[in-house]
Amino acid sequence: MLPELGGRRIVDLGCGFGWFARHAAGQGAKSVLGFDISERMIDRARHETTDPNIRYEIADLEALNLPPASFDLAYSSLAFHYIEDSGRLAATIHNTFAPGGNFVFTIEHPIYMAPTKPAWTMDEEGRRIWPLNGYSREGRRTTDWLAKGVVKYHRTLGETLNTLIYNDFSIRRIEEWRPNGAQLGAHPEWAEEMDRPMFLLIAAQR
Repeated sequence: MLPELGGRRIVDLGCGFGWFARHAAGQGAKSVLGFDISERMIDRARHETTDPNIRYEIADLEALNLPPASFDLAYSSLAFHYIEDSGRLAATIHNTFAPGGNFVFTIEHPIYMAPTKPAWTMDEEGRRIWPLNGYSREGRRTTDWLAKGVVKYHRTLGETLNTLIYNDFSIRRIEEWRPNGAQLGAHPEWAEEMDRPMFLLIAAQR
């Protein structure tokens, strides 16, 4: 879903340890600026990066400001579902692009975020059934994931797409990730991923 990265000025929103920044630079990106709120992640990203075309900064995406016409591509991996005001961030990204700028991001699929405890039950054949509890009730959700009390913000698929449309993005492609046959052969335990999508991938353009 990514465009060609060569020659592009890229901002990586929620860059973590910098793996995408280093990948993009390896593909010929002109520059990459990575933001993350975690000081520990930024420290490790800097430690593992030697390319002078990559910079990292600590920043809260909720309050991020970017100069106009500064980037050609904004990328984000599994960060936006932690953002309460996604409309503000979408507007910030739109304003930092010249016409034709690309925005590619992934989030937890809204269907995956919707279940509440118990997250699943078993059918008669021992397969997991994922209930859609509270899908239409948008807003703050607290869950235990790697740590207790992690706060995420649930939005319906329609709200996510409309936020982009309201901010004058053209939606180019949408993928609801599921494993293919080869992946299922290598990881049979992933069969449950065929019952509900876990990730939503979106490509948009100014």
